[in-house]
Amino acid sequence: MHTETEVTNVAPSIQGIANNLRLTGWITFWIQLGLAVVSSLTVLFAATGRGFADQPNAGLGVGIFWAICGIFTLLFSVYWDFRYTRLGKRLGNPNHALHPSKIDTIKAIRLGIIVSLLGILLTLFGTGSTLGVLVAKSISQPPGVAITDPNKIIRALDVFVAVANINGITAHFVGTIASLWLLERVHKH
Repeated sequence: MHTETEVTNVAPSIQGIANNLRLTGWITFWIQLGLAVVSSLTVLFAATGRGFADQPNAGLGVGIFWAICGIFTLLFSVYWDFRYTRLGKRLGNPNHALHPSKIDTIKAIRLGIIVSLLGILLTLFGTGSTLGVLVAKSISQPPGVAITDPNKIIRALDVFVAVANINGITAHFVGTIASLWLLERVHKH
C-alpha cells in the first residue's frame, strides 16, 4: 500500500525534466510560431505579387514550392513543440500512472529532431533554387547599361522568396537545437 507522500511526490530529477520539457516547449513554440507567420506572410506576398507582375519568373516557382513545403513542416513542428509542453505536464503530474515512459518521451523528442531536420532540408532546397535564380539574374545584367529586358531585373518579390526560406531555416534550426537539448536532458536522467 502506498502512502500519500509516495503518490503525490515527484522525484526532483523527473520534476526537472518535466519543467525543461514545458519551458523549452513553450519557448520553442512561440519562436517557431512567430517565424512561421513571418515566412507564411512573405511567401503569400511573393506568390500573390507574382500574379500582378508583367513578366512572371518561372524559376522562382520552385523556391516558392519548397518554401511552402518547409512552412507545412514548420507548422507540424510548432504542434510538436506544444506536445512537448503536454509531455512535461504529464511527467510533472503527481500520479505516476500518468507519466509517459522514458522510451516514449525519447521517441517524441527524436521525431521532433527528424521533422526539424527535414524542414531544414526542404527550405535549403528552396533557398538554393531561389538564390540560383537571383545569381543568374544578377550576372546576366551588363554593368553600366540600362536593362531593357524586364526578365533580367531582380525584383523585391524575388528576394521575398529567399527571405521566407531563410526564416524557415532559422525556425527549423531553433527546433532542432531545442529538441537536441531536450534529448540530452532526458538521456542524463
